[in-house]
Amino acid sequence: MSELRACLTGVTAHLPERWVPMAEREAQIAAASPDFVPPPGLITQLTGVEGVHLIADDQQASDLAASAARKLLAECGTRPEDIDLMMFAAASQDMLEPATSHIVAAKLGLNCPVFDVKNACNSVLNAIELTQALIASGRYRRVLIACGEAPSLTSPLCVPDAASFVRAFPSYGFSDAGAAMLWTAEEGTDRGVLGSRFAAESTAWASASVPFGGTARRGQTGVDAGHFRMDSTRMRESMNTLFHTRVLSLLDELGLTAADFAFVGIHQVALADLDAVCGGDFGVSREQLVLTLPRHGNVASASLPLQLSRALESGLAHPGDLVALTGLAAGSSAGLTVIRL
Repeated sequence: MSELRACLTGVTAHLPERWVPMAEREAQIAAASPDFVPPPGLITQLTGVEGVHLIADDQQASDLAASAARKLLAECGTRPEDIDLMMFAAASQDMLEPATSHIVAAKLGLNCPVFDVKNACNSVLNAIELTQALIASGRYRRVLIACGEAPSLTSPLCVPDAASFVRAFPSYGFSDAGAAMLWTAEEGTDRGVLGSRFAAESTAWASASVPFGGTARRGQTGVDAGHFRMDSTRMRESMNTLFHTRVLSLLDELGLTAADFAFVGIHQVALADLDAVCGGDFGVSREQLVLTLPRHGNVASASLPLQLSRALESGLAHPGDLVALTGLAAGSSAGLTVIRL
């Protein structure tokens, strides 16, 4: 029997209607902070983010995921009853219980096994690796990955001082989005997921966190409990080291170089970070990238499917092309997946 591979049938993204320019976001911070005013233009200058999408007050992460998945199933001509397995892959969630995948499945009318995959901004990339493993085992033939991210809710608008602003700074580029990917089992094909490689340096977990919502912060209701905070230097060093020393070797094992890819997706937090990931032994050119960060912000784990959908829509990538998806996430972790479309 030939090897079974997970082949990409379709990918799409859903962006909330409300888009807020960064100048308005800065005004919101200033209005909510009695003793602090963010320097005008600094967030865009240091991140490259010009504005962010914000989830509506009556929406949940599951709504963003369901909207993207509903659109994808319609585009692919796939009925809900045709799905064998659905994973909700995101850093965000509707509530502690139940798994958000059940809420998404109910909204889509699915009647298949479901579960959540959660690993910060690598959630979707980890779900792709799981999809390949489960399809290769013969257990499932049609797998839906649905993602709903609302990281903007962790951005503190009330900032007491400059030090607090610095700790929360990366969060002001957080933007909300949904995404969906449909994968189908194919036998004896050169298409599909060709390989994945992941690495983690978990001792760096405290460098980026949202403390609220778990047992470690029970009983605490301080202003920072539900807000993102980060040691940017420590996190960047950890993720870049992981990628270049432990993840990039996958290309050598597959006999590939950066020049073989029509498109390379890289999780986008700040434009300056792309130079660190692209430079050196990776050698990816800006022409192989789709820059979603300026207009759409940091949409957490929805970033890679958003970029891939844009690459397909723009003609940068076509069926039969090789693409690479590169993930960097709090925790910290790094990942690389190679796919032939």
